[in-house]
Amino acid sequence: MEFNDGFPNYEVIAQHDNEAGVGVRKRLMNVFWLLLVITLIELTVGWFWHDIKESMHLSQTWLIIVFIFFTVVKAGYIVMAFMHLGDENKWMRWMILGPYALFIVYLIYMVTVTEGAYSLGFRDLLNPVTKVAHSEHAEHHE
Repeated sequence: MEFNDGFPNYEVIAQHDNEAGVGVRKRLMNVFWLLLVITLIELTVGWFWHDIKESMHLSQTWLIIVFIFFTVVKAGYIVMAFMHLGDENKWMRWMILGPYALFIVYLIYMVTVTEGAYSLGFRDLLNPVTKVAHSEHAEHHE
């Protein structure tokens, strides 16, 4: 499928021949279709999450991890294609993407392990129903 619009000669503006222009447009359309498919998968997972969660016995944390994964894949593909990082050599890509990858792993760890364990102790204290139960429990032990 060839992409056509009324814009005058991409090839002349980009200073390459028509064959190279066809390749560039084909690459852009491939990126578009890939991002569309990933977005549709995200929407499907979000739409049917309640059913998936019950049938597979998953927690809300898995939903967060799935959406973080899809977001990172889309962001990485956009950076590689539209910001031309995919055209750089391997070491330059890792130098730019490595710190982001470590930061994302850190965020996932913080959301799933640290924040969940930290807030678990405060959930009972802030919940009025369990607060009453704790105070009654404390009175019985005195």
